[in-house]
Amino acid sequence: MLLRIYMDVCCLNRPYDDLSQNRVYLEAEAVLVIIANCEAGEWTLLKSSIIDAELSLTPDQHKLQQVRSLYSVSSEICTMSGEVSTRSQELVFLGYEPFDSRHIAMAEHVKADIFLTVDDAILRRSKRVDLQVRVENPINWLMEVLSDEQ
Repeated sequence: MLLRIYMDVCCLNRPYDDLSQNRVYLEAEAVLVIIANCEAGEWTLLKSSIIDAELSLTPDQHKLQQVRSLYSVSSEICTMSGEVSTRSQELVFLGYEPFDSRHIAMAEHVKADIFLTVDDAILRRSKRVDLQVRVENPINWLMEVLSDEQ
């Protein structure tokens, strides 16, 4: 089964963060393994206009180029719709930040198999809110998927 993966911007940025902390390093490695599997055609990384919009706000042009290069393996493009916008507003009402709510609404709309983030606030809130997409940290999700393959 070809898994369809939606990564938020903090997840896509993780390989270019300060890797001196163990957690950040492990998350970065997990993101790179997931991207490599997408590049190999094992899984599909979803691309969205919301990710593009948030990335355009990146002040560090060098980091932006690196993230866009990593993100270039995405092969399926998802675009905004009224349905996504309406759901995003509902999610903001439930406590999500505006960009986070748009990402989750898009992942739900396109029926992504997984929404990956390294943002603890999103991970915590998603355990309490009824979402139509599973939300996980890339390390936890990757370990689960790899153990299922064995």
